[in-house]
Amino acid sequence: MFTSVPRAPLLLGLAGLLPFLWGAATLLIPALGGWALLALGGRFTAPFVQLSYGAVILSFMSGVLWGFATREEGWSGYALSVIPALWAFFMVGGGPTSAALNLIIGFFGLLLLDLHFWQRGATPRWWMSLRLLLTSVVVVTLLPLAF
Repeated sequence: MFTSVPRAPLLLGLAGLLPFLWGAATLLIPALGGWALLALGGRFTAPFVQLSYGAVILSFMSGVLWGFATREEGWSGYALSVIPALWAFFMVGGGPTSAALNLIIGFFGLLLLDLHFWQRGATPRWWMSLRLLLTSVVVVTLLPLAF
Protein backbone atom coordinates (compact mmCIF):
# COMPACT_ATOMS: atom_id res chain seq x y z
CA MET A 1 0.00 0.00 0.00
CA PHE A 2 2.80 2.43 0.82
CA THR A 3 4.46 3.60 -2.37
CA SER A 4 6.41 6.71 -3.17
CA VAL A 5 4.24 9.74 -3.94
CA PRO A 6 5.36 11.86 -6.91
CA ARG A 7 6.79 15.23 -5.94
CA ALA A 8 4.09 17.50 -7.42
CA PRO A 9 1.07 15.89 -5.71
CA LEU A 10 3.02 15.51 -2.48
CA LEU A 11 4.07 19.18 -2.35
CA LEU A 12 0.65 20.45 -3.40
CA GLY A 13 -1.05 18.15 -0.89
CA LEU A 14 1.22 19.36 1.89
CA ALA A 15 0.58 22.98 0.88
CA GLY A 16 -3.13 22.24 1.12
CA LEU A 17 -2.63 21.48 4.80
CA LEU A 18 -1.54 25.04 5.57
CA PRO A 19 -5.03 26.41 6.36
CA PHE A 20 -5.66 23.51 8.76
CA LEU A 21 -2.29 24.02 10.44
CA TRP A 22 -2.77 27.80 10.59
CA GLY A 23 -6.22 27.38 12.13
CA ALA A 24 -4.90 25.01 14.77
CA ALA A 25 -2.05 27.42 15.55
CA THR A 26 -4.44 30.37 15.99
CA LEU A 27 -6.55 28.24 18.31
CA LEU A 28 -3.72 26.80 20.40
CA ILE A 29 -1.55 29.94 20.60
CA PRO A 30 -3.81 32.71 21.95
CA ALA A 31 -1.36 35.52 21.13
CA LEU A 32 -1.18 34.37 17.51
CA GLY A 33 -4.96 34.04 17.38
CA GLY A 34 -5.39 37.57 18.72
CA TRP A 35 -2.91 39.00 16.25
CA ALA A 36 -4.48 37.12 13.34
CA LEU A 37 -7.95 38.29 14.33
CA LEU A 38 -6.84 41.93 14.28
CA ALA A 39 -4.56 41.71 11.25
CA LEU A 40 -6.43 39.24 9.03
CA GLY A 41 -9.97 39.14 10.38
CA GLY A 42 -12.05 36.36 11.86
CA ARG A 43 -12.34 34.51 8.58
CA PHE A 44 -8.64 33.61 8.73
CA THR A 45 -8.54 32.38 12.32
CA ALA A 46 -9.85 29.32 14.10
CA PRO A 47 -12.50 28.04 13.99
CA PHE A 48 -13.65 29.69 10.78
CA VAL A 49 -10.62 28.97 8.60
CA GLN A 50 -10.61 25.29 9.48
CA LEU A 51 -14.34 24.76 9.14
CA SER A 52 -14.83 26.63 5.88
CA TYR A 53 -11.69 25.21 4.30
CA GLY A 54 -12.56 21.71 5.50
CA ALA A 55 -15.96 21.92 3.79
CA VAL A 56 -14.29 23.18 0.62
CA ILE A 57 -11.78 20.32 0.65
CA LEU A 58 -14.44 17.66 1.18
CA SER A 59 -16.30 19.10 -1.81
CA PHE A 60 -13.10 19.24 -3.86
CA MET A 61 -12.40 15.62 -3.03
CA SER A 62 -15.87 14.67 -4.27
CA GLY A 63 -14.76 15.98 -7.64
CA VAL A 64 -11.56 13.94 -7.46
CA LEU A 65 -13.57 10.83 -6.64
CA TRP A 66 -15.94 11.61 -9.53
CA GLY A 67 -12.91 11.49 -11.80
CA PHE A 68 -11.97 8.10 -10.40
CA ALA A 69 -15.55 6.92 -10.94
CA THR A 70 -15.14 7.47 -14.67
CA ARG A 71 -12.76 4.51 -14.65
CA GLU A 72 -15.43 2.17 -13.28
CA GLU A 73 -18.53 0.79 -14.90
CA GLY A 74 -21.97 1.60 -13.61
CA TRP A 75 -23.43 4.30 -11.45
CA SER A 76 -22.22 3.24 -7.99
CA GLY A 77 -18.85 5.01 -8.21
CA TYR A 78 -20.55 8.25 -9.18
CA ALA A 79 -23.05 7.90 -6.34
CA LEU A 80 -20.26 7.26 -3.84
CA SER A 81 -18.22 10.19 -5.13
CA VAL A 82 -20.81 12.81 -4.15
CA ILE A 83 -21.00 11.70 -0.51
CA PRO A 84 -18.20 13.95 0.81
CA ALA A 85 -19.74 17.09 -0.73
CA LEU A 86 -23.18 16.22 0.58
CA TRP A 87 -21.71 15.47 3.99
CA ALA A 88 -20.03 18.87 4.08
CA PHE A 89 -23.22 20.62 2.98
CA PHE A 90 -25.54 18.95 5.47
CA MET A 91 -23.26 18.23 8.43
CA VAL A 92 -20.79 21.11 8.69
CA GLY A 93 -22.86 23.74 10.40
CA GLY A 94 -24.11 24.64 13.82
CA GLY A 95 -21.47 25.30 16.42
CA PRO A 96 -17.75 24.91 15.86
CA THR A 97 -17.45 21.82 18.06
CA SER A 98 -20.07 19.77 16.22
CA ALA A 99 -18.91 21.08 12.84
CA ALA A 100 -15.31 20.07 13.58
CA LEU A 101 -16.41 16.64 14.78
CA ASN A 102 -18.49 16.18 11.63
CA LEU A 103 -15.52 17.21 9.50
CA ILE A 104 -13.38 14.61 11.24
CA ILE A 105 -16.02 11.97 10.52
CA GLY A 106 -16.26 13.23 6.95
CA PHE A 107 -12.51 12.94 6.40
CA PHE A 108 -12.46 9.41 7.82
CA GLY A 109 -15.36 8.54 5.52
CA LEU A 110 -13.47 10.08 2.61
CA LEU A 111 -10.51 7.89 3.46
CA LEU A 112 -12.76 4.82 3.20
CA LEU A 113 -13.97 6.03 -0.20
CA ASP A 114 -10.35 6.58 -1.27
CA LEU A 115 -9.64 2.99 -0.25
CA HIS A 116 -12.64 1.77 -2.23
CA PHE A 117 -11.47 3.44 -5.44
CA TRP A 118 -7.84 2.46 -4.79
CA GLN A 119 -8.75 -1.21 -4.33
CA ARG A 120 -10.55 -1.15 -7.67
CA GLY A 121 -7.51 0.28 -9.43
CA ALA A 122 -9.17 3.60 -10.25
CA THR A 123 -6.47 5.66 -8.50
CA PRO A 124 -2.72 5.89 -8.93
CA ARG A 125 -0.83 3.24 -6.94
CA TRP A 126 0.56 5.88 -4.57
CA TRP A 127 -2.87 7.37 -3.78
CA MET A 128 -3.39 5.78 -0.36
CA SER A 129 0.09 6.77 0.81
CA LEU A 130 -0.77 10.40 0.11
CA ARG A 131 -4.31 10.23 1.47
CA LEU A 132 -3.26 8.56 4.74
CA LEU A 133 -0.67 11.27 5.34
CA LEU A 134 -2.97 14.18 4.51
CA THR A 135 -5.98 12.79 6.38
CA SER A 136 -3.88 12.17 9.50
CA VAL A 137 -2.72 15.77 9.62
CA VAL A 138 -6.20 17.16 8.91
CA VAL A 139 -7.76 15.10 11.69
CA VAL A 140 -5.04 16.01 14.20
CA THR A 141 -5.49 19.72 13.45
CA LEU A 142 -9.28 19.47 13.89
CA LEU A 143 -9.18 17.54 17.17
CA PRO A 144 -8.51 20.57 19.43
CA LEU A 145 -11.50 22.32 17.87
CA ALA A 146 -13.75 19.27 18.23
CA PHE A 147 -12.79 18.56 21.84
